[in-house]
Amino acid sequence: MKRFLNKKIILLLAIFLVFFSTSAFNSNFFEIAKQIEIFTTMFKELNMNYVDDTNPGDLMDVAIKSMLGELDPYTRFYNEQDVQSSRINNAGDYTGIGANVRTMKDKLVIVEPYKDYAADKAGLKAGDEIIKIDNINITDFEDDAGNLLQGAPGSKITLTYKRQGKINTTNVIRESLEINAVPHYSMINEDTGYIVLRKFNKKASSQTIKALSSLKNLGAKNIILDLRGNPGGLLNEAVNIVNIFVPKGQLVVTTKSKVKKYNKTYYTQREPIDLDIPVVVLINGRSASASEIVSGALQDLDRCVVIGSRSFGKGLVQRPKPLTYGTQMKITISRYYTPSGRCIQALDYWNRDEKGNATRTRKENYKAFKTKKGRSVFDGGGVQPDIEIAESKQTPISKAITDENLIFDFATDYYYKNQITDFNEYEFVENDFQKFKTFLNLNNFNFETKTQKAFENAIQIAEEEKLDTSISLEYNKLVSALERYKTSAVNRNKEKLSALIRDEIIKRYFYSEGLYEYYKANNPEIKKAIYILSDPSKYNKVLK
Repeated sequence: MKRFLNKKIILLLAIFLVFFSTSAFNSNFFEIAKQIEIFTTMFKELNMNYVDDTNPGDLMDVAIKSMLGELDPYTRFYNEQDVQSSRINNAGDYTGIGANVRTMKDKLVIVEPYKDYAADKAGLKAGDEIIKIDNINITDFEDDAGNLLQGAPGSKITLTYKRQGKINTTNVIRESLEINAVPHYSMINEDTGYIVLRKFNKKASSQTIKALSSLKNLGAKNIILDLRGNPGGLLNEAVNIVNIFVPKGQLVVTTKSKVKKYNKTYYTQREPIDLDIPVVVLINGRSASASEIVSGALQDLDRCVVIGSRSFGKGLVQRPKPLTYGTQMKITISRYYTPSGRCIQALDYWNRDEKGNATRTRKENYKAFKTKKGRSVFDGGGVQPDIEIAESKQTPISKAITDENLIFDFATDYYYKNQITDFNEYEFVENDFQKFKTFLNLNNFNFETKTQKAFENAIQIAEEEKLDTSISLEYNKLVSALERYKTSAVNRNKEKLSALIRDEIIKRYFYSEGLYEYYKANNPEIKKAIYILSDPSKYNKVLK
């Protein structure tokens, strides 16, 4: 016991010194030290005296995640494997099987095999469920099974997988893979170049510059920069992307924090590549973080026309902090602001509703800001496009279907029942949509709306207050009306859902490269961008 007390005193002294030696020290120190002492004594007593054996590591993991869960979803704890995965993602290269995989509890599913890489060469397809890696069953592996796919280049692994109900086995030779920030760039027509920017890793700005230079050499007089589905990444790379189109010394983003050293202003540091070429930036609800810095800054500076749907709305900045034993913590340290002064964070995690959910700023409470030329732009959640495209906007029904992976699963089923040899001749016809509706029914898709949840809560309260018999008839009418709405919701969202399914099906047959080529001739956002860029007066009118 004496040894334990001595260790505790040393621990508290170390914490005391850390707090005094950093700018984070404040009047809450003694309360923090008190709570740490309470926790250490409680943790000791629990592990020593609980009726059954405990696993200290598991208990601590739950404790840490539960504590961080009270903050925001971006403040996270990383174990050693998580740290390595994050390093790979930002570096832009890794060694593995060359496929995007999705981990879902006890399932490991191939989302996309990258063309001509190891998984593709081994015959793996999107939708294949890996059930065994060498001699390890996925269901028996407690950590992220996706980490088992990584390894030294040239090393072999045996994968057992399920495809359309049948069990198959294949050998895959791991290889080095470069994760391109710019997976595609090409000319759409003789005047317009198209650049797809999918990640903000360390190669983002250099690959974008290379793409722009190549397209200009091919005659590009206009540029479409596609940031749809880009989740963000390195902040400095976002600044460098903006710098391609604006002068050196231009303010791009400001971060504000309670810790003074994190209050920073980021200016462009280099000479621009092209100050005059007309630019259209494409965004959607999955464009987040660094994508919003780029689109928001270029919009504030009147340097581009933004087309699509409102972006995700992540205006929070994280910084990694190393911990002991190779672990790490990513902490939200500040909010970022575009050049006009707007913060585009959508959800407020610090002022939650009575159910504990993060609140969203109401549209009537949005604040107006001015661009360089005096145009009005607004905060309140995400970058609002200059030109909105209805098909680009996610709806509650399309989000629910996507979140349950039903579009992905339908495309898998479609792939094994149909042949497509030329995407230019492919059409998703009415009969295909009817099959999709049948597929939803077979998979017991039940779309629960916020209104439905509110109705259910209301009737529960009515039962508690003995009012349910008085309002039951009206309640049943409302429920029936809601069910009719849900039945017709899929039909009303036919255009949006068809576009999502069509894109996923194209990718199955022709990979992402084929999808980008398909977009150039068929995508409504790109068609609108070409229309705006085809006439300087139309482009300039938007920016006035």
